[in-house]
Amino acid sequence: MKARITTTLTGLGLALGIAGAAAAAETTMRIAHVNPPEIMASNAGALSAVFKQLVETASNGEIEVTIYPAGQLGKDAEAIAQVRQGIIESSISTAGGVAEHYPRIGVFDIPFAFPNIGVANEVISLESEFGQMLAEDINEETGLKVLGLLDSGGFFQFTNSQRPITSPEDMDGLRIRTMTLPTHEALINSMGSRATPLAWAEVYTALQTGVADGQMNPIQQTAFAKFDEVQDYLTISNHLITPYVWFVNQDFYDGLPEEHQRIIDWASKVAVDAGRAMSRIIEASDQGLPKLADSMEVNTITPEQREAFAASAQPAVRQVIEETYGEEGVALLEAMLSSIEEAHAAQR
Repeated sequence: MKARITTTLTGLGLALGIAGAAAAAETTMRIAHVNPPEIMASNAGALSAVFKQLVETASNGEIEVTIYPAGQLGKDAEAIAQVRQGIIESSISTAGGVAEHYPRIGVFDIPFAFPNIGVANEVISLESEFGQMLAEDINEETGLKVLGLLDSGGFFQFTNSQRPITSPEDMDGLRIRTMTLPTHEALINSMGSRATPLAWAEVYTALQTGVADGQMNPIQQTAFAKFDEVQDYLTISNHLITPYVWFVNQDFYDGLPEEHQRIIDWASKVAVDAGRAMSRIIEASDQGLPKLADSMEVNTITPEQREAFAASAQPAVRQVIEETYGEEGVALLEAMLSSIEEAHAAQR
């Protein structure tokens, strides 16, 4: 199923307004993302800054990389639409935005599938067999080339204002904010909580006023959003991890000289490594878990309880995946689970 392409007038106007800048260099590559621009504030900020420096230096200025952070050209799905249309050349996009163009990215929502971040790094990568399979499927569905895959900031964790969560029973009755994704809603409802789908802009106020008791996000998003001001408990559950997909317009890439393609290829690999590393640095820094631990009670679920959580949540989410994405989605899910098991076995 081809994804519907939508582009806001604002994003389109901004994109057209910068078109004149492309004439300044032999080649201009414009990259959009929705994260903060500072190199030490987000993985997309680090990735794009490293890529810009490497490409411009290696090409002796023949390629100019221009970065549009913080949603300057629109939301994720809108930026992807602009890449598909050739208005800009590239975007670094969350799974939520990707889903509007490639719905099968939802297979990553199977909970408790990734045992640790090392396995996630191995699987969510163009170096893995699964990553290559995913990139090819995305290309067939959207026409876009995948330049890189990495996690969107780390594992999702639970926070709430009511009590520590150590077992599935502790989830009972909690109103947990989710994105408006059927898989996320099924995950929360399957554990006895009440999924409360809300737009991101509404989450802080909902937590503050009690419309929602809790939410789930990676550490860095929770810290940057200052949810520790309105939440008392943080549970290291590591229940989900979703990808950032780095797209480039296929026609743009194919039209480059081979030498410029080679520069972009190796520079993108280095930049993805930098983005992954920045996520881990932020988590461990005073912008991440230490910041949250100053004002929240933090606990980690045990391996035994992790199995109990998985037994509770996986069947419900798998059913949604089967019903929503059909045989192709199930095949992609099984390929991902096999890749996870292979990477995990290599650690043992």
